[in-house]
Amino acid sequence: MNNNMENVLAEAYVPESAFGKWFLRSGTWTNYVLEVALEDLTRMLGDEPFHHAVIADVGCGYGRSLAKLNQRFHPDKLIAMDIDQEMLDAAQHEASLNQLSNVEYVRCSSSKIPLEDNSVDMLLCHQTFHHLIYQEAAIAEFLRILKPGGVLLFAESTKRYIHSWIIRLLFRHPMSVQKTAEEYLALIKNAGFTVAPEQLSYPYLWWSREDLAIGENWFGIKPPKEREETLINLIAQKPL
Repeated sequence: MNNNMENVLAEAYVPESAFGKWFLRSGTWTNYVLEVALEDLTRMLGDEPFHHAVIADVGCGYGRSLAKLNQRFHPDKLIAMDIDQEMLDAAQHEASLNQLSNVEYVRCSSSKIPLEDNSVDMLLCHQTFHHLIYQEAAIAEFLRILKPGGVLLFAESTKRYIHSWIIRLLFRHPMSVQKTAEEYLALIKNAGFTVAPEQLSYPYLWWSREDLAIGENWFGIKPPKEREETLINLIAQKPL
């Protein structure tokens, strides 16, 4: 890849910290972040048919989601996309360990995806959006490449979480573009997606709290009912 292309990619996101890259390989990430989000998203799909011919994973990272998507939705083709070549290489290794033969790997920015219009049945964006600088362009690209009636599985940490002291200390993100749950929902709807109320959730998981839920689990201090949400999960559909 030439230097100009490398510069374009480098400007589109903030690379993860060394701790963040370690965490994305950890069992905690796989079991308590990724798996829990996929369980919630699958639940909200309800009676959706559990076969989607083409599934794209935007920001696939180290590929821990690929086998999980394959098991749940049985796609003919999985498209693993990431801006980081190191992560794409690791995702390919992860897929080979799980004997997946239906994966295509694409290095790209989420704001400029080299896929045809109306070419994807389902798109997963899990804990990727808060790394992106050009968020409006990315959500427009998601809408463009999805087929009419296609679904976006969106799971994201909000501004409240990303701006917390523990996340600032351990990870790297573009702070100026972070959004509240309400702002993410508005962004997705304004792009042209529809979101049904029953396909929207706001988990308040232990790892998304500044005290890692120590106050509740150790001292019985219940979290406030009125709070700024730290996570948003939703199913968005491209209109027919």
